[in-house]
Amino acid sequence: MARRFSRAVLTIMGIVVVLGVAVFFGVYYLLNKAKPIALGEHCEVRTPAGTLDLEIEQAQVAATIAAVAADRGLPERAVEIGYVTAIQESKLLNLPFGDRDSVGVFQQRPSQGWGTVKQLQDPVYATRKFYSALVKVKRYQKLPLHEAAQAVQRSADGSAYAQHEEDAKILAAAFTGRVPKAVHCWYPSPSKPVPSQSVKARKELGRALGQNPAETGRISAPTQRRGWLIASWSVAHAQKYGLRQVRYDGVRWSSTSGHDGWLTDAKSTATTVEIA
Repeated sequence: MARRFSRAVLTIMGIVVVLGVAVFFGVYYLLNKAKPIALGEHCEVRTPAGTLDLEIEQAQVAATIAAVAADRGLPERAVEIGYVTAIQESKLLNLPFGDRDSVGVFQQRPSQGWGTVKQLQDPVYATRKFYSALVKVKRYQKLPLHEAAQAVQRSADGSAYAQHEEDAKILAAAFTGRVPKAVHCWYPSPSKPVPSQSVKARKELGRALGQNPAETGRISAPTQRRGWLIASWSVAHAQKYGLRQVRYDGVRWSSTSGHDGWLTDAKSTATTVEIA
């Protein structure tokens, strides 16, 4: 009788263990599936100087401002000036409205000769116009950031730009590529599979950098800084163009695990940024 009881107990215990394991892995699977939805969509910028949270559109604008500066061969200081201006004027958003006839990232006014409304709603065009005005400011690299910004914008209160200087320095270090692995984004997977538009992504990247689009998803990175600028731009624009992964310099970002940031990838190289 005791032996039968022991066997029955053992059998029940075995069933309970199996069910427990099944429930554990079932819950684990569901939590992993729900994680992207719970986390929403966002980007994080992390450098030794600090960490910033951005909306994905803000990250796209920030990446564009850095890329256009790279095209013009401008120093990081110019990028910082661009950021203090864009944060104050639009919170790094491509606004279709503003004070009087102001529009876009830098809230430039068509009536003041900056361009048409349509042109100024193009962040690449708007950024080029901003830098064209900035480089005409005498000794702009030596001026405090807010003074250089005010010399371009001629705002009613130029001192307002000063409050964004620390954030601007963090963004510039990340999006210019000076700090590796500084930018990662995450967002829920679309309900229906979206084909990768890597050709469009390469075309837009080439437009911001002032060069012909890369012919394939392997984009040349002549320097580490250039490589990380391209990688950060690609991650920021991944949702827009349906990119699934970005690989560079021994690490990889994936759209399915974007919140985890850059993970080790032995197959990626330091000479090319791969997007797909």
